[in-house]
Amino acid sequence: MTIAASFFMRRFGMFINMQLYNLAVYDEVWDGDAAKMYFGAVEEYGNRTVSTFVEECDWRVVDENERRAAIRKILLQADKVIRQIRTVTSVSPLTLWENIFGFLLWQYHVILSNPGTIEKAQADVSSLKDDEIWKDIASHSLFGAFLKGSEPCDLLNTKVRTTCCFSKDVPGLMQCGFCPLK
Repeated sequence: MTIAASFFMRRFGMFINMQLYNLAVYDEVWDGDAAKMYFGAVEEYGNRTVSTFVEECDWRVVDENERRAAIRKILLQADKVIRQIRTVTSVSPLTLWENIFGFLLWQYHVILSNPGTIEKAQADVSSLKDDEIWKDIASHSLFGAFLKGSEPCDLLNTKVRTTCCFSKDVPGLMQCGFCPLK
């Protein structure tokens, strides 16, 4: 159950990351009803995997003055799923958060390297590192702790994780590049 929960969170983490990407690049976030979200099996790189699907009409434009609130809402969405997962398995919440953060490193590396998105991406990363935005989720910024004082671009292709995501235990997958067990 732990491996399945971690794998699911890695896949759902992609949806969380997509929202942060769309916020930085397009000034939009998903604002739909979680009851209308659904999951399906798709084939990627020769393996069946889980994907998250939502309605296109549930995306909305975010005004500049509500960016921090939008980021907080995304974090609360992730926290809600993590708390639900923890009701059925003892997988570490840190493992589940790191499943999200690993994708964020690459994502922010890309958008921080683009002159057209760097300003908003820097503001969003600053928000994600701010302890206040994590209120009621954690006592401090889990993303800030994950970065250990570095920037996302500095940590690409490093062993930044402190927990194993168990991808090595999923048939057809390999050990992730951030694994501390390497």
